[in-house]
Amino acid sequence: MPIISRFFGILIYMYWREHCPPHFHAKYQDDEVTVEIESGNVNGKMSIRALRLIEEWRLLHLDELRREWKLSEQNKALFRIEPLE
Repeated sequence: MPIISRFFGILIYMYWREHCPPHFHAKYQDDEVTVEIESGNVNGKMSIRALRLIEEWRLLHLDELRREWKLSEQNKALFRIEPLE
């Protein structure tokens, strides 16, 4: 489970060779969600505040997330993505 970003107590990570649609995982405290890269659709539950921060971060890093997804499909090393500040 490579962590690709961390901000405000939120962990963002991807697994290698995941199922479609392209997505990432986010964990905050005891809650965990998956977020589709293109649409921002969320599966799971988390506080509204944390979800807003995750959505802001997703929109800022769409190209990098697409790149990370392609690397994960190939089982290659993932890179860190700048946190939300």
